[in-house]
Amino acid sequence: MTKIFIINGGQNFGHSGGKFNDTVTAKTLDFFTKSEGFEVKVTNISEGYDPAEEVAKYVWADVVVYHTPIWWFQLPHDFKKYIDVVFTEGHANGIYNSDGRSSANPAINYGTGGTLHGRKYMVTTSWNAPVEAFTLPGEFFNETSVDKGILFGFHRMNAFTGLEPLPSHHFHDVMKNPDMEAFLGDYENHLENIFIKEYAN
Repeated sequence: MTKIFIINGGQNFGHSGGKFNDTVTAKTLDFFTKSEGFEVKVTNISEGYDPAEEVAKYVWADVVVYHTPIWWFQLPHDFKKYIDVVFTEGHANGIYNSDGRSSANPAINYGTGGTLHGRKYMVTTSWNAPVEAFTLPGEFFNETSVDKGILFGFHRMNAFTGLEPLPSHHFHDVMKNPDMEAFLGDYENHLENIFIKEYAN
């Protein structure tokens, strides 16, 4: 059995009700529940959590699946707090032991003290911005992808723990031009390609 830990980082704040990421999380849970060979645990951050239990879920999982909106080009504040609280709880307790350096040669090996090696993660993000804002010359993100730009720190955070990335999936233009049927269809294909056609082999 492949153990999947799903984290829903959506939240109800301002004009966001968190419903999009609730829907994506439900789709992910349904996919793994219906597919053979998977065991699943889920945390919805907005419903509260126990830090020690969350650390245990990270240690238990073969794959962590993150779902998050992007607010002002960052993680939502409750999701960021979750990472801060849970990873601190996981220090010398399953997530990481140190920053990896030694006092004998402190200039090298930073970021190698994680204890989640052999496990993987996948992230989805949801955006008001259209995909063209990242790909077209002269548009807002200067032809910088989500993963190499906004999510660079997020990916290094996971690398710090020892987790290795699976291909990300990004939902664009979810406010001004939503098409849930197309969004969820494309996402299911993404899951199929990773977890059925490739990851399961």
